[in-house]
Amino acid sequence: MSESEKKVILVTDEGIRTDGRKVDELRPIKLEVGVLSRADGSAFIQQGGNKILAAVYGPRELHPRHLALPDKAYLRCTYRMATFSVDERKSPAPSRREIELSKIIKEALEPALFLEYFPNSVIDVYIQVLQADGGTRCASVTAAALALADAGIPMRDLVTACAVGKADGRIILDLNDIEDKEGDADIPIAMMPQLKRITLLQMDGHLTEKEFQEAINLGINGIMRIYEMQKRALREKYLKIREEVVGAEKSEPKAKNNENTNESKSKGDEKE
Repeated sequence: MSESEKKVILVTDEGIRTDGRKVDELRPIKLEVGVLSRADGSAFIQQGGNKILAAVYGPRELHPRHLALPDKAYLRCTYRMATFSVDERKSPAPSRREIELSKIIKEALEPALFLEYFPNSVIDVYIQVLQADGGTRCASVTAAALALADAGIPMRDLVTACAVGKADGRIILDLNDIEDKEGDADIPIAMMPQLKRITLLQMDGHLTEKEFQEAINLGINGIMRIYEMQKRALREKYLKIREEVVGAEKSEPKAKNNENTNESKSKGDEKE
């Protein structure tokens, strides 16, 4: 057997994966909210090697108008990968996979939104993958939900997503690129954690009924951990805004006192 034909060991006998994680461990995740000043809402996620930006515009007038819905807003999601996001340069033209993932992400987010509040309008969600390392659809859903919350779109709950799969006979959480490509199964899951409603569930591969149940439980466990990170990212942004507002209010009386002092000085000079 040649070197190229040898099977890649994804999980060791001790349960350690190619990147040093345990089977139930998430990749390092960084979440930021309000990263784009010109968008109504925005978010950035770095999950392992994934780096993804999400921006939300709207509700606003829909063009072309024949797409407008009389009873609710039209949610339009656009998922794109930058040409430099993968090892081999990607074509700048939208691929079939990007069009498919745009539809999947839209369907994962829709149940969480009160679209009926904004009839005859559109809410645009733009997702740009700057660097891809497996699990981009789940990371995109997580970032897009944060961007929608940042835009002030009424939501039933945040939507949080995480992939779970199987490699070397073990159920593993948050697949990276090599595990996604070389593993035995991949299951992206998205849900509204507080409401315990799944909004996305796909599977590529084969699992027994017992393995499937184990995978779902592990995926939900990972989702709950990411959900706490989402809420923390939102709190951090608005605590920062609150500090800026309080700081501005405290500086205003000082400015007024300085103005009054200057006025009294000028009046005193006039009397002299």
